[in-house]
Amino acid sequence: MNKNERIKAAITGEKPDTIPYSFWAHMPAIDRDPPLIAEKTWEFFNRYNLDLVKTMNNGMYSVEDFGCEVDFSEIENGGVAKIKTTPINRAEDFETIKALGRKALDRELEYLSRLMEKIQNQAPVVFTVFSPLTTVNKLCNGRILEFIKAGVGKSVHKALEEITEVTKLLVEESITKGASGIFFVSQMGNYNIMTEELYREYGKTYDEEIIKASKGWCNVIHAHGEQIMYTVFKDYPGEILNYHVWESPPAIEEAMKSGKCILGGLKRMDITNRKKDAVEKQIHDTITKLNGRKLILAPGCVIRYPVYEEMLDFIYNTKESEEAKLF
Repeated sequence: MNKNERIKAAITGEKPDTIPYSFWAHMPAIDRDPPLIAEKTWEFFNRYNLDLVKTMNNGMYSVEDFGCEVDFSEIENGGVAKIKTTPINRAEDFETIKALGRKALDRELEYLSRLMEKIQNQAPVVFTVFSPLTTVNKLCNGRILEFIKAGVGKSVHKALEEITEVTKLLVEESITKGASGIFFVSQMGNYNIMTEELYREYGKTYDEEIIKASKGWCNVIHAHGEQIMYTVFKDYPGEILNYHVWESPPAIEEAMKSGKCILGGLKRMDITNRKKDAVEKQIHDTITKLNGRKLILAPGCVIRYPVYEEMLDFIYNTKESEEAKLF
């Protein structure tokens, strides 16, 4: 099997020739330079012989074109990007939110185009897209619940509708440029952040619009955090579910009942902290519980820096040895 066939087998529940695997890591110092980030993503894919490629987009790209001013100055010293100014400071600002251009979106699409030229259909590529609620929360500097509780939900919905339309167009263009699907990121669908009732009202409808806009065959739903709203996400359109297995409910065998392929099984901080015994057990347990089917072995989220080559090689070698023993 080639990598595309292997991922398709995992999605449909057929037995692949070998269990597919993947991981991804931020490259914050270069992720606004399309030629360079495309080259480094290509190198990362080749270095570790990955079966699935996730684009490593800048985490602030979804808010830039709406008028946010982002400070990237601390990145080179190991810091994080920070929002300096934002168009949403008062309730009435939600009513007027509009995309002011396409500078950031075009930058990310250029990255995708350059990457696709290098990949040449050797493996499926999924393009990272943020949920509208995730984006609007960033736009108001993490104060979205404060505004909702203040009774301005109608205005919030207006902003969400605008963000959804912009994001749907981005999704459609990413598929046109060759992506096999999207990597849809929800950072808000978590019981530690908000109630399920609120998420269904302000998150779910818009999420599903965006996922349905992707006509790809390899769409990933990423549910972030330790208390994901599985009862919501399990019914989303999309072939693959990525979540923090072993750190958030449900149990991995329960998640498989959703019918989705599971992208996960590894704790990312155990990878970063080089806990080989723990990672080895996670690989064994994940493969065993799913019997090697409906599985793409991967972390539940992005691997944090520093990235240790030895540890990433250990994941691949352990997967291979566990597979040999079990099957």
